[in-house]
Amino acid sequence: MILAGDIGGTKVELAIFDGHPSEVKPLVSKRFPSRDHKGLEEIVDKFQKEHPTCAIERASFGIAGPVKDGVCETTNLPWLVTEKKLSKTLGGIPARLVNDLEANAWGISVLKDDEIEEIHPGEAQDGNRALISAGTGLGIAGIFWNGKEHLPFASEGGHASFAAQTNLDIELYHHLNDKDKGTVSWERVLCGKALVDIYHFLVLRAGKESPRWLEQEMMEGDAAAAVSKAGQANKDDQCVEALEMFTRYYGAQAGNTALNFLALGGLYIGGGIAPKMLDQLRDRIFLDNYLNKGRLRPTVESIPVRVILNSKTALLGAAVHACRDDR
Repeated sequence: MILAGDIGGTKVELAIFDGHPSEVKPLVSKRFPSRDHKGLEEIVDKFQKEHPTCAIERASFGIAGPVKDGVCETTNLPWLVTEKKLSKTLGGIPARLVNDLEANAWGISVLKDDEIEEIHPGEAQDGNRALISAGTGLGIAGIFWNGKEHLPFASEGGHASFAAQTNLDIELYHHLNDKDKGTVSWERVLCGKALVDIYHFLVLRAGKESPRWLEQEMMEGDAAAAVSKAGQANKDDQCVEALEMFTRYYGAQAGNTALNFLALGGLYIGGGIAPKMLDQLRDRIFLDNYLNKGRLRPTVESIPVRVILNSKTALLGAAVHACRDDR
């Protein structure tokens, strides 16, 4: 049996699997709020005690942050996670950490056709693939084609410096730089919190106040979802504009990612945001900015773009990673 985990800044999902990499099937799973716990070991210990009869043989955890020598200092949580401590918590079995986007990329291999939505057909061919995923943060991973199979690898491309293209982008850049006194990365304009920041920037720029009903929705639930929903319903001008800017940035960085990895085998869009804004991703705003690569336009135009609909892809990928014999 395999223990797999999807470890994010908002939630931790653990599951026990029994199966082959080509068809991993969860036996039991549970979700935990990340910030309600001091560390991953505490959550793993709790989960293991809830399922004492499951004889776990190995474990893999997709985790949001760079993994080096079996250690990860999480990007959006105050945790230091190590393979050694996880292995000790699990009674000495092999335990591996893998970047969450790399885990997500491993999961692509077991997705069914109805769990992927193609938004740009391109010309499918053998070659590298790439994955971009906006959620709590912005993740990017490469998927190397070795002539026989696709092998995912991690990157921290989401933290590369944001490239402003218009005067409005430059205004936003200065706003974010003044607000946080730090580097304005692509993640600062492409994640759930970023959509809210863009909205507030536009409200300030327009010299307006947020509608009370919207402020109430943002306080009571997911603020980014409230902005997105209002924008999609055309209920607030600044929400509409914020969603358009977010979509434009997603298209531009998706095209950058396709070029960075020369992803002739396909570009995949993961994360929790993409399935909720499929109409925007199918729209010309996204595609025009994806294709806007000058002399390299024919290259990105040839690359298929597909949205991952299965929210558990990273969890499945961690299980696939654990199953591999060549680890």
